[in-house]
Amino acid sequence: MLLRFQVSNHRSILERVELSMIAVDEERAATRGFDRLSERVLTVAGIYGPNASGKSNVLDAMAWLSMAVRTSLRGWEDYIPRDAHRFGRGPDSPSEFDLDLVVGSVRYAYRLEVNDSAVLFESLDNYPEGRWRNLFTRRKGEIDFRRGLDGTRGIPDLLTPTTLALSAGRRVGATHFRSIGQAVAGMRVLGLPRRRFLGTGVGPFDHTMRLLFEADEAGQPRLFGTSEDRPAGTDPSLVLDLIRFADPGVEDFSIAEEESGRLGGSRRHLGLVHRGEGEPVILDLEEESAGTQTWFRLIGPALAALRLGRVLLLDEIDASLHPRLSARLIEIFQDPGTNTRGAQLVFTSHDTSLLNSLNRDEVWLTEKAPDATTRLFGLAEFRGERVRKSLNLEKAYLQGRFGAVPEVDQVAVRRALGLVSQPPDGQD
Repeated sequence: MLLRFQVSNHRSILERVELSMIAVDEERAATRGFDRLSERVLTVAGIYGPNASGKSNVLDAMAWLSMAVRTSLRGWEDYIPRDAHRFGRGPDSPSEFDLDLVVGSVRYAYRLEVNDSAVLFESLDNYPEGRWRNLFTRRKGEIDFRRGLDGTRGIPDLLTPTTLALSAGRRVGATHFRSIGQAVAGMRVLGLPRRRFLGTGVGPFDHTMRLLFEADEAGQPRLFGTSEDRPAGTDPSLVLDLIRFADPGVEDFSIAEEESGRLGGSRRHLGLVHRGEGEPVILDLEEESAGTQTWFRLIGPALAALRLGRVLLLDEIDASLHPRLSARLIEIFQDPGTNTRGAQLVFTSHDTSLLNSLNRDEVWLTEKAPDATTRLFGLAEFRGERVRKSLNLEKAYLQGRFGAVPEVDQVAVRRALGLVSQPPDGQD
């Protein structure tokens, strides 16, 4: 489980910001505990703020680190495709990423510092028996491993200036590298732009379709198949029940085989069966409402995250979704009965009604500083009456008690619409 994430010099984020999943209000079923961790851990965090304040860039930084661990060994050669702040000292300064997480009941800390051409610093520490111990530290071209650490022999041979040691360790199968690398590389990302290093041209429904028909590379069971090869607890009716949250009129699935073209073979095609007057009608996914399509697109990554205990990053959770569906997704991650493996949902939103589904320590806010950089702060950082437990968070947020709300100049809007005359030059 993710404990803390820190980043500096990534897109609009110049100075270091921190997103913490450590609970402030611990006496809640939605939090999780570990034997060697004194704090409780959250399973949900929602980030709010005005447009262009950097909400998405917080998720983008986490997605970038996940991508880096997943692809640096095979995909990075002459340069590191980071996304440094474009102004001032940003382009000439390193980008830094710090990640604290629990994997297999053991706490780990991973640190990375890069510029455009090389890994400047990288380290991995763990906390197995009440004190920190360093597993490896890398400074530019030199790497030192903890004495007696298993599985590290082949790592130096794979390292280049642009290759992460964590990526190389995953490749050779070193125990700690494999488990931590899989946890970081396995973050699911939805809603962010399909930039070259974040996506590979995956279609909008492919994540859910893979869950329905294929086995995931990490052993994720498929839902559709013969009764012999379908693992326990993967009844296709689960997906049908979830679809009905968006459209109660869906009665069943229709699966058809379709020839894939000149190369031969076939392609499975999924439709949703609706019953109106007379015979049932099968609608292709592209014919469904935008809300149903969005919900279907979310089902696969959400179920995969829940079953594997992964982090799901979701930009604009409210896009095309009814607030009740967004709230339902949040509740699924908060509920220990449906989230048995400590999966976590980190999302951005403009939908203030979702604040009614969140505790104060699950809410984060972004603001654009005077120098156009992003500030990130937790709602729980506010003291006193402004953020007591019983506070109506939605009402307080819209009243501007915490900042991070857009300010619209009504006079300027009316002028732009031609409803009031423009003032003479130099006057307002």
